[in-house]
Amino acid sequence: MEKIYDCPSEVAAEDGHVIIDGPDGVDVSLSPEAALETSERLLKGGLMARGQQIEKERRRKPLNPPSR
Repeated sequence: MEKIYDCPSEVAAEDGHVIIDGPDGVDVSLSPEAALETSERLLKGGLMARGQQIEKERRRKPLNPPSR
């Protein structure tokens, strides 16, 4: 598996395009339209991955019946 980064990328707007400066020297310039679509895809992927993490955590925790 590839390395997983915990630090978010830096994002800036310059001269009508979006610049992304990420880990391992990632340096990308996107049109505003491409940046908006990418942000939607990142949000969807992030939400799906977080849901997977939560489900995995739930499966690891034993079920404790409430005390009476």
